[in-house]
Amino acid sequence: MRERLARFMAGRNGNDQLNIFLLIADMVLLLLAGIFSQSVGRFIYPAVFVLLGYVYFRMFSRNLYKRGEENGKFIRLKYRISNFFRLRYERWVQRRDYKFFTCPSCRTTLRVPRGKGKIKIVCRKCGSSFTGKS
Repeated sequence: MRERLARFMAGRNGNDQLNIFLLIADMVLLLLAGIFSQSVGRFIYPAVFVLLGYVYFRMFSRNLYKRGEENGKFIRLKYRISNFFRLRYERWVQRRDYKFFTCPSCRTTLRVPRGKGKIKIVCRKCGSSFTGKS
């Protein structure tokens, strides 16, 4: 039986990170539909089944190139979002020791130690300089 399933899935997409995310989103929607009244659940249940159908479509698809592109876009978006929050967290942790400036010409974030008074800041990326109070 296991071998037959492996033969059936050969050349198909299977589960990837986007499919796992969609399955989790589907479970959350199903949970929300169960928690809320029948009036709200009436609108959520069709979305749950459509999303589940899309998950199975992606899983059994033989167009590996297209599904790989979709998964790559999802991974890049997930990275951008997680990187945004990671940078915000790092700035929050370092807020007592450092002050952060943005370069006026290239928009790069620069970190300067606090308590140095008014200083000249030189951007490492573009070389432009500006003054700021640390």
